[in-house]
Amino acid sequence: MKGRLFVQTSIVLCALAVSQMASAANLECTMRFSLSGWSVIYKHTSGKGVVTCKDGQTMKVKLESHGGGLTAGKSRIDDGIGNFSDLHKISDVLGTYAQADASAGAVKSGTAQVLTKGEVSLALSGAGQGIDLGVSVGGLTISEDK
Repeated sequence: MKGRLFVQTSIVLCALAVSQMASAANLECTMRFSLSGWSVIYKHTSGKGVVTCKDGQTMKVKLESHGGGLTAGKSRIDDGIGNFSDLHKISDVLGTYAQADASAGAVKSGTAQVLTKGEVSLALSGAGQGIDLGVSVGGLTISEDK
């Protein structure tokens, strides 16, 4: 009887541990951000944002993007939104994401991109102003803004 109770208790504890790991892997976070930048063959953008998670955690972040390609222009994105997937903890948003984009815009422009960093993905969207034309490849680095 004691052995059976031990097995049942072990199964319940394992199920609780697995459910905790599953819920930790599904941390939902979004980022509100602003970016501005320029490009003439080399592309550089920088900005700031705030990551907010459904569990109440927040983090101020700096954004910096470098890349190269056939590009020219100047642009600004205000009130952009980013959605993260496959997060375990808020600090998983930090790091460099692979980025490739094609853009063409005059006066009012917008962006929609999906970036990856290992298992973590980031879907960005936003609208702004500027003149830009080209194709570039690079990386977007998100670091904590202290």
